[in-house]
Amino acid sequence: MTVRRIMGLETEFGISVPGDPMANPMFLSGQVVSVYAAAHGIRSNQSSWDYTFEDPLRDARGWQLDRQSADESQLTDAEDPTLANVVLPNGARYYVDHAHPEYSSPEVTSPRDAITWDRAGDGIALESVRLLAERPGQAPVNLYKNNADGKGQSYGTHENYLMPRRTPFPSIVKHLIPFFVTRQVVCGAGRVGLGVDSREAGFQVSQRADFFETEVGLETTLKRPIINTRDEPHAIADRYRRLHVIIGDANHLDVATLLKMGTTSLVLGMIEDGHLRGDWSIRHPVAALQRISHDPSLTATVELVDGRVVTALDVQWMYLEAARAWLDTRDDDPAADATDEVMSWWETVLTRLGTDVRSCTGLLDWVTKLGLLEGYRSRDNLAWDDHRLAAIDLQWADVRPEKGLVHRLRDRGRTHDLVTPELVRAAQSTPPEDTRAWFRGSCVRRFAPHVFSASWDSVVFDVPGHASLQRVPILEPERGTRAQVGDLVEQSPDVEHLLRGLATPE
Repeated sequence: MTVRRIMGLETEFGISVPGDPMANPMFLSGQVVSVYAAAHGIRSNQSSWDYTFEDPLRDARGWQLDRQSADESQLTDAEDPTLANVVLPNGARYYVDHAHPEYSSPEVTSPRDAITWDRAGDGIALESVRLLAERPGQAPVNLYKNNADGKGQSYGTHENYLMPRRTPFPSIVKHLIPFFVTRQVVCGAGRVGLGVDSREAGFQVSQRADFFETEVGLETTLKRPIINTRDEPHAIADRYRRLHVIIGDANHLDVATLLKMGTTSLVLGMIEDGHLRGDWSIRHPVAALQRISHDPSLTATVELVDGRVVTALDVQWMYLEAARAWLDTRDDDPAADATDEVMSWWETVLTRLGTDVRSCTGLLDWVTKLGLLEGYRSRDNLAWDDHRLAAIDLQWADVRPEKGLVHRLRDRGRTHDLVTPELVRAAQSTPPEDTRAWFRGSCVRRFAPHVFSASWDSVVFDVPGHASLQRVPILEPERGTRAQVGDLVEQSPDVEHLLRGLATPE
């Protein structure tokens, strides 16, 4: 594969009630999800999540963590009936995760589609906030697409990439760590403050870098690793693995998201093909991750295990040149235009960052945010530890267009958008057509009263007249597309007719 592969994004939104620091975030998050679901005809006892085949304690290194030894935050397969957890008509999952509303996008096959359905989640979050505000007596609830509260807490934006199971996991670790340590210069979201609690004054490239403590591990909310080893493929287990990436930031700008998803897919393709034979390992990668993040001038250097001293841009250029050489050997790219777009933007952005960081304003989140903050600093003579800058950092991520600074920049044409508002709005209610998300989302839209539950790899129906629930497995992520089952789904007058059609051999 090149940039085309099954991929998706998960975003935990920051949540607050202005003026009420004691508000219960778990209760509020449940309200956020429930009010949206109710407005779209999804009752809390319908279209819930199916945990049957979840296994968050299986480690890609070849073992199973004992359940008694796991931290409670790792038990993501433990159903809590008090928390909202629904499947949406666009194929996404919308639920409460660790006291945050989380939107998990449907599976897509391209970086541009990843942008579209990720931004659809922003629109869903906005609609949720507006629906809550219409409730009499309801205190205003704000949501923020960011990753840190400035007080020591971080919440995730995760990526998922499907890979062939045959790819040796040690190769994935070896070649991804240098890439992830340095990738932040392209897709960091920027943050006011250094350290997990922003105690030290300054600005850094990444929201998440300070919260990572180890190189490899199974955890996601404590002892955070650069490479997460959760082995939960949500697909045919002996054929696929799902690479669960927890080190990314929440991006608002399209070019940054395109590069985050597209360059990672390219690097995975090179790993799968055995193209990366050199060793670009970084000494002390966790410290290097934070050193790079703390230096927005991009002049900070790190040491490779072979003794070379390089910058993050140097390492990214090494991966780009390797990708160019790899692509020159291939003539079977089914997504050549998408691959060319990612390669072009990768080279453009690295070139600009190497000459004038500010030239990436409107393209990359951290650069654009830094320019905005520097404007305020210059105008009002503010030091980096001024609380007003922290407030501006938070306002950047507000999902409300009348409040969120990134929305204002977009409205003024100061961001380089790759997808249109019309596409984003459509993606809030319609699933991607070329993955199993189309079947999942369409079933919720067409047969909501009879969708008992669903997951990434199945839909469970409660069929009138049947004593038992009927499970339809969708273990192949590229099955269940509109081209394959669209006519059947759209023409079935009821769920029983649908199931009969699915059972009929092609």
